[in-house]
Amino acid sequence: MAIGWQQLLIVLIIVLVLFGGRGRISSLMGDMATGIKSFRKGLKDEEESASKSEEAPEVTQASPGTTTASETSKKTEA
Repeated sequence: MAIGWQQLLIVLIIVLVLFGGRGRISSLMGDMATGIKSFRKGLKDEEESASKSEEAPEVTQASPGTTTASETSKKTEA
């Protein structure tokens, strides 16, 4: 079985896609690496913001004439 012109054309197209045209594969891999790095950075930033919010809960001060929800619940329990 001899190699025909169609098989050679397919091989030529594959070779051109992989190695031709200013390094398409290398630019694709560079873009993929950049995407992965930004994804990891986003996860890291999200974890840091979550840990900061757990460490320092928000403290709100009520004005002197108002009652907070915790004070209301304490009054109803007594």
